[in-house]
Amino acid sequence: QVQLAESGGGLVQAGGSLRLSCVGSSTYGSYCMGWFRQVPGKEREVVAGRYDGGIAWYDDSVKGRFTISYDFGKKTLSLQMNNLKSEDTGMYYCAADCHLSQARGNPTSWYDKNGYEYHYWGQGTQVTVSS
Repeated sequence: QVQLAESGGGLVQAGGSLRLSCVGSSTYGSYCMGWFRQVPGKEREVVAGRYDGGIAWYDDSVKGRFTISYDFGKKTLSLQMNNLKSEDTGMYYCAADCHLSQARGNPTSWYDKNGYEYHYWGQGTQVTVSS
């Protein structure tokens, strides 16, 4: 059973930076991974993905400010968040072992808007940006 543990969240003023990390307990089936954000009352949404071939994808709301990366030696997925805004506030989750899939609705999977299905995720780390 793969376990993911996020860290690095906290309270920061608008314009500041945070670096989130996600360490995996073992190797996954693939190195397709992503970061999701959830705000109370809203659906969980992907903000950054590291897809097949290491291709990075970013939601328009974070493009140019967030950078996703993976350290193979440390088995750590990171999200560097710069120039943070109040709307970046939320619980951030890393998710791993994703692949393109037409399936939807499996309660043991997460899905993102780009058509990727994820099989593992962590407990989340809270990011709060004060304006």
